[in-house]
Amino acid sequence: MLTNENLDIFKHRLVPEHIILSEEEKKELFKKYKITEKNLPKILKNDAAVKALGAKEGDVIKIIRNSPVAGTVPYYRVVVKK
Repeated sequence: MLTNENLDIFKHRLVPEHIILSEEEKKELFKKYKITEKNLPKILKNDAAVKALGAKEGDVIKIIRNSPVAGTVPYYRVVVKK
């Protein structure tokens, strides 16, 4: 029987790759786009992918999606409590 503890959601074909950015990568992202954490879309701390990554509030997640038109496209989200 499958339980949440032994289910790897990242192996599902519809779940894109999720990566936690390092502090240095966050700084580079903010500088490149002249934004702050407040400008990023949010992702909830209790999201299944965020839980699986072990991300914490304030982390920035890079989500790499495949698009038939644009190819591979990165999206960024900041982890929030609510």
